[in-house]
Amino acid sequence: MSSAAACIFCKIIQKEIKSFKIFENDKVFAFLDINPLSRGHALVIPKFHGAKLTDIPDEDLVDILPIAKKIAKASGAQDFNILQNNGRIAHQVVDHVHFHMIPKPNEEEGMSIGWPGQPTDWDKLEALHKDIMSKM
Repeated sequence: MSSAAACIFCKIIQKEIKSFKIFENDKVFAFLDINPLSRGHALVIPKFHGAKLTDIPDEDLVDILPIAKKIAKASGAQDFNILQNNGRIAHQVVDHVHFHMIPKPNEEEGMSIGWPGQPTDWDKLEALHKDIMSKM
């Protein structure tokens, strides 16, 4: 986990680095992505510094999706993705939790993904279900 002092998103929150802020309250900061996948691509971040979703207190996440929804509506996005990555192999680049709101105006712009689904193994799925439920 990077330190908050060295974190680019913490520096944006502190206005040490320029951003095109869309929204701010005591827990959330939202701004336009500087390398957008499409028009209106924005980031919604908790002000609490944590690298992964599991590092952020629940109360600091409450406003995230409502703000992403408002930005989607304000941008005029009809189709869009909400994306949140945790860890390098899961495509996280900045070690500060962030949610992308990415409009998908057509096949060329916005987010493109593959979905390498695995065949269903009912026994493994049942064992996994029991394991997860025992920890909830």
